[in-house]
Amino acid sequence: MSALTAFKVLTQHQWADFERERVFRGAPVDIADGYIHLSTAEQLEGTIARHFAGQSCLMIAEVDLVQFGDAIRWEESRGGVLFPHLYAELPIHAVISLQRRD
Repeated sequence: MSALTAFKVLTQHQWADFERERVFRGAPVDIADGYIHLSTAEQLEGTIARHFAGQSCLMIAEVDLVQFGDAIRWEESRGGVLFPHLYAELPIHAVISLQRRD
């Protein structure tokens, strides 16, 4: 499986920390699982509905996957579908676009 970009959904507070620190080490669920959870464009709405229902002011960061090489692993998650998982920190320069979802 390969794609050039994937998406990370962040709360407004997580995005503010990411901007300040210039690196994202993961949300609590990412830290617990040992990797940063990402979603493809096709998976994004399902991720938001399942994990961010009822939350506002979400930041959707589009991440350039090319620079991560083997640190990106496509692994089974919801319903056996392959999701991109980042086994590294996410530097801010890897974010190529940002959308706010209110």
